Amino acid sequence: MLAILGVLLTAYLLFVNMSAGGAAFCAEGSSCEIVQESRWSTLFGLPVALWGLGLYALIALVSVTGNHAAARWRRLWTLSLIGLLISVYLTIVAAVGLGAFCLWCTISLLLITAIFVLATLRRPAQGPNGGWPRWIGLHAMTLLPALLLIAAAQAGWLSPPADPRLDALAVHLSERSDAKYYGAFWCPNCLKQRRMFGRSADKLPYVECSPNGRNGAIAFECASQGIDSFPTWIIRGQRYNGMLTPEELARHSRFAWNAPIWTGGAAEQDK
Repeated sequence: MLAILGVLLTAYLLFVNMSAGGAAFCAEGSSCEIVQESRWSTLFGLPVALWGLGLYALIALVSVTGNHAAARWRRLWTLSLIGLLISVYLTIVAAVGLGAFCLWCTISLLLITAIFVLATLRRPAQGPNGGWPRWIGLHAMTLLPALLLIAAAQAGWLSPPADPRLDALAVHLSERSDAKYYGAFWCPNCLKQRRMFGRSADKLPYVECSPNGRNGAIAFECASQGIDSFPTWIIRGQRYNGMLTPEELARHSRFAWNAPIWTGGAAEQDK
């Protein structure tokens, strides 16, 4: 029953994600929306809700199939442990990395925790192969590297190499033009802006406006410029609110796309 509730929950969140609508109790600008629009809402290019749906469906299937109770229990315990570890990880990074709380994520965490606890309490007489220490050790050796891989993927460390043209544009904006990009780590559109540049995003002339957390005081550099929405670009004295495509940034900053791509190859047109 708990796994079926998990299927229904993740199916609803996946539907909301694909329909570009907002989940219930997840108003625009809320902590819930911030979490669901963050980089932690996807994994290997797919929505986390889709991975959750597959996991809950697999747990439901395993719980009612198989003739050997011990083997069924081992599969169920392992799957529920995987779900629990990932859910705890996502909850922690949302709280620490975004300072945000997601109601739907918490409900899913409670569901998978209940499934794991029940699976542990209903351990058959045979118990895990080789006893608990060996059983837990084998899972740690397998699942901890998997969690590190997930963290690396969501941090962007596994993203494709930098695009030379975007790299040159980012360097041009940062070093050769009067440009500043004001944003906040929790801002969904700021994340989308960074994604446009891939691995070159770290070279943008970025100013963090929320160094004290989402509810903390705005940075002085942002306050002095009257920044009240994110992202905001100021290029050559002109203010642009919202995301800008690389083509728009090139035009506003007078970047020559046909400049040679090598060190120092980002050129400016005559000012």
